[in-house]
Amino acid sequence: MAETAVRRGLITVAQQEALAALLDLEDPLGSTLPELWHWTQLLNAPAQRDLGPDGHPSNGIPAPPGPGQKRMFAGGRVRTYQLLRTGEACERTTQMLGTVVKEGRTGALTFVKIRHTYMQAGEVCIVEENDIVYRDTGSRLDLTPSTLNHPGPAVEAEPVIRLAVDETFLFRFSALTYNAHRIHYDLNWADHEGYPGLVIHGPLQALLMGELHRRHGDGLVGREFAYRLKAPAVGPQRLTAVPGPHGLEHGSRVLDTCGNVTAAATISAIDKPAHRPV
Repeated sequence: MAETAVRRGLITVAQQEALAALLDLEDPLGSTLPELWHWTQLLNAPAQRDLGPDGHPSNGIPAPPGPGQKRMFAGGRVRTYQLLRTGEACERTTQMLGTVVKEGRTGALTFVKIRHTYMQAGEVCIVEENDIVYRDTGSRLDLTPSTLNHPGPAVEAEPVIRLAVDETFLFRFSALTYNAHRIHYDLNWADHEGYPGLVIHGPLQALLMGELHRRHGDGLVGREFAYRLKAPAVGPQRLTAVPGPHGLEHGSRVLDTCGNVTAAATISAIDKPAHRPV
């Protein structure tokens, strides 16, 4: 397995427009990508023969540490130094940072950390780290799926963003991010991996928190956005992004239909790097 991979290409307006359409945004699109929207750019496109039965690539960064292990997105950190410019070339370097095995309630858990560095015109724009977790085969999660019939939690905190996520939304977000993991669109496979319903993407919940900071806060440029997936959000439902317990300037959270916290983020200031991180 390669420890470092480099991908180059243009930051395209088409992907920007597609994400805006998915989020029902009608604002004019500028010459830069909004914060976190790089998740729809420079996507890996593995050959069909290189996908495992769960829809994930069976090799590359990261690759499953063992046969049949179940992949989950646990969280990450995004440091945005400057916004990516559309229509211009970009280079993304992906590095494997390490692997740790821990014992969890459902069995052994393998944590994999990777880093992506996005550069334009020789300058670092975004440095992102992802935490990926692999569960043992046969493990199941004790969860109750939500439904769109529930109006969602009543919240007093302002501002808020509410998002109705149904099967069509999940399919379109999977397509837009080129994520073929079957737990997001194949109910039988979701059950096979131990979920009682379709699983809402972790990056979608992080993006929802990022949109709260972008639309109603000070944005994420010059800051580190550190987020963690606290619990799976399962089943079509209404998600609600709200400020964190210490206010929007310090972080945010996502609530599921029943008011449970499924994701949380913190915000902190960063210094601009003098060179490419190593």
